[in-house]
Formats: sequence, C-alpha cells, structure tokens
Amino acid sequence: MAKKTQKTHKGIAKVCKVRPGGTIKIGTPGSRHNTGKKNAASNRKSRHGSLLSKSDYNRLKDNL
Repeated sequence: MAKKTQKTHKGIAKVCKVRPGGTIKIGTPGSRHNTGKKNAASNRKSRHGSLLSKSDYNRLKDNL
C-alpha cells in the first residue's frame, strides 16, 4: 500500500509563495478586498509583500 501524504492546503498556497532559498513570501494582510474604504496610504503600503516569520513558518510548513 502506498504511503499517505498530506495534501497542500490550497488556501495557504494561494496566498504564500515559497522562494528558492526556502523563505516564504506573503502579501500584506487586509489588502485583498474592501480597499475602497481604506485610505490611499494604507493601500499603497499593502502592495509590498513581506516574509513569513519564523514562528509562522514552523506552524505552516506542513501545509505548504
């Protein structure tokens, strides 16, 4: 019988990107919808992504 493997969590896979060095790039939270009511400065700041923290990486690495 084949070994069971865990499936990729598709919700996380759509938000995160694993970079070649192994770090994970993630978009700024709160930038996906309802941006019309947020001010322009926060919308501009949210265009730049960030890296996933070490603690979040340890929590999510099995799902990616």
